[in-house]
Amino acid sequence: MNTFISKARFGTITGLTAFALFGFHHAALAQVAAPADSKAEPKIAIVLNSGEATVSLIDMPTRKVIKTVPVGKEPHHLMMTPDQKTLLVANAVGNDITLMNPVSGELTGKIPNIIDPYQIGYSPNYKWFVSNGNRLDRVDVYQAAQGADLKLAKTIKLGKTPSHIAFTADSKIAFITLQDSNELAAIDLDTQTVIWKMPTGKVPAGVWLTPGDQYALVGITGEDYVQVIDWKNRKEVKRIQTGKGAHNFRPLGDKKHVFVTNRIASSISLINMQTLEKVGEIAGLPAGPDDMEITPDGKTLWVTLRFSKKVGVIDIPSMKLVSVIPVGRSPHGVFFTPRAGWE
Repeated sequence: MNTFISKARFGTITGLTAFALFGFHHAALAQVAAPADSKAEPKIAIVLNSGEATVSLIDMPTRKVIKTVPVGKEPHHLMMTPDQKTLLVANAVGNDITLMNPVSGELTGKIPNIIDPYQIGYSPNYKWFVSNGNRLDRVDVYQAAQGADLKLAKTIKLGKTPSHIAFTADSKIAFITLQDSNELAAIDLDTQTVIWKMPTGKVPAGVWLTPGDQYALVGITGEDYVQVIDWKNRKEVKRIQTGKGAHNFRPLGDKKHVFVTNRIASSISLINMQTLEKVGEIAGLPAGPDDMEITPDGKTLWVTLRFSKKVGVIDIPSMKLVSVIPVGRSPHGVFFTPRAGWE
């Protein structure tokens, strides 16, 4: 089991008994959020600078960085706890998870000995915790008793460069993209065994399940499209042309549309998940759009610009970039609360 180190109390609490951790419903980067209060407005945006081992705290009304906080080495992805009180920052090279106050950005503790946590996620039933070791070519599946105790169930050597994660709604299957094997894998969580692997386009990254878990959408970063996969029959259904470097997803929150970043094309595409068509595009962005977050009113999208050391702010109704904020090197994850629902 793991030990939770509380910064505030300078003590340890075995098994993370301080709180129950949060689970993902669909994708590991797609954090399940509490219903957004459209009247509330987020105040602080948290941006992970993966190239500097820091987090930038941005005052959202003024759109200025007010503080830079050191965390572990290579912070890439993040997520909330179920009580909405703690933000987990996964430090891939640091082999640990930093705990933060999601409102103030204050550091509150650390979970050590989570090896190479490039991408992390809980199954929707909170029974399983999956950590993709992007650097070490491994997937670690932990038992998570009510999300509180983490006990390693199995380490799976799956393929080259495990990247993103998505879960079926029934918590039976975890889908893993393998960037340098050009594959999508399905893992049976109850037995921690590989059910199947199938080929994809070059450098698959983000993975998102359409409503009802009908299709898996995979961002093909080495090419210029989103691959639509009928995962039950392990076959490609369609390729949605978006732009070079199709990478990661963020649903609009209406259960119908999802955004995908195109890192090389420096654009963001909007996909209708019912028709499987591209229905909109935000072009001409600074280099490297990557992870995204949306304000609770559904009107503003924030996106990390990984190759530009900036964060972009986009007006969704007009689909236009309205502001650019300098941050640290290689910004990756972005978060604020409250936010639009991940659906």
